[in-house]
Order: sequence, then C-alpha cells, then structure tokens
Amino acid sequence: MTTTTHNYVPRHIGIVMDGNGRWAKARHRPRSFGHNAGRKAVREVVEGCIRHGVEALTLFAFSSENWQRPPDEVGALLDLFMRALNKEVDELDENEVRLRFIGDLSAFDKTLQKHMVDAMTRTADNTKLHLNIAVNYGGRWDIVQAARKAAMAVARGDLTVDAIDEAAFDGWTSLSEVPPLDLFIRTGGDHRISNFLLWQLAYAELYFTETLWPDFNQASLQLAINDFARRERRFGRTGDQVAQAAVR
Repeated sequence: MTTTTHNYVPRHIGIVMDGNGRWAKARHRPRSFGHNAGRKAVREVVEGCIRHGVEALTLFAFSSENWQRPPDEVGALLDLFMRALNKEVDELDENEVRLRFIGDLSAFDKTLQKHMVDAMTRTADNTKLHLNIAVNYGGRWDIVQAARKAAMAVARGDLTVDAIDEAAFDGWTSLSEVPPLDLFIRTGGDHRISNFLLWQLAYAELYFTETLWPDFNQASLQLAINDFARRERRFGRTGDQVAQAAVR
C-alpha cells in the first residue's frame, strides 16, 4: 500500500461514523450491538491519526437530530457513551490526546455533563492530537450560536458590526481552536453532509466510503488519506498557480 508523505497528510479530519445499525442488522443483532462495535473503529482511527501526525480529529457521535430515534436506542447510546468515556479517558490521557466535546451539552443529564467536563479538564494540556467529539451537535446550531455571540459582542459595545468578518466569525464557532477542516469522511455509503461542520466544510475534501463504521480501521483511514494526497487543492487559484507555488 502506498504511504503518504507528511506534507500530504490532512491536519484536521472530520468523520460521520455511519453504518452501526446496518452492521448489527446484518448479524441479526440489535442496533446497540453495532454502536458498541463502533468503539473499536474509534480507537483504530485515533491511533491512526496519531501515527500519521494528524493534528485534529472531529467525530460526529450524536447529532441534534438523533433525539428523534426510538427512546430505547437513544438511552442505549447515552449509556454506551458514558461507559466508553469512563473507560477510555485514561488511555487518551496517557497518549497525550486532548479531548473536547462540542455541541449543546445542556441537553444531557448532570452526571454525564460532569463526566464530560472532568475528561476535558484532565486532558486539557495534551497536544499530540485534538480529539473533538460532536454530541447534540448540528452545523446550523454551530453557526447560529456563533451569530448570537457576535450579536452579544456588538450589543455590549465590544465591536462594531463592520468588524465582523469571516475570521472574527470563525472565532465564535465550536472548532476555532483547531486547524481548518481538510478532510471530511463519511462511512456507510450515503453521500450526505447531514448537518455536520457546515461552516468548517467550506474548503474540505469530501471522501465517501461504502465501509460500515464498525469495519473502518487504520487501513481504511490510509485509503482516505491516500485519496486526499492525490487531490489538487486550489482554494480558488488555477492549477498552474498551485504548481508554481509548489516549486518555490
């Protein structure tokens, strides 16, 4: 398998982890079985990102729309989330991974919120990989909450309306502390963004795979990174301009 050079490794990867339910159904097991199996894929991808030198990884764990799922599945997801958090935070800290949760955390019960805050506090100084877990998150929510913060700053007199530009607005979004999103991956075969990182996706490369999330591993990640490395990222420039800049 071709190995990419560091120059072509994305600094920030975002993943919609889709296919847990279908993976479980194919094995005649409940959907919760698939969600539990997906934990292994998370570990594989985290380890793969560390090995490649990726700076930030953002995983879509629970969208704001997921509350519409059957109550028993939502309950099982949140229970799994709590157990996984308690079990994995030690290893994440040992591997110098900084853990952050993005989204409207106020919707979760106080116990889970405390566990999230404790995990973020414990790993806050780690720098090897910034792992962002999107829970009760939506891309539109992210943009709206950033707009509210901008409006509040104007109302306080901290800045003028004319001072709000793209850079300033980005500072109010959930992922302002990490590099811009380079690579978006969706597993499970669907070709949709599903309200994930709408602001951050502006210049990201999109990669879709039929692989169901529990089967996604470091080899799968390598294929996505190899595909990313082959793409010409122009950012509005011509191909000739990109080529000239590369040889300077």
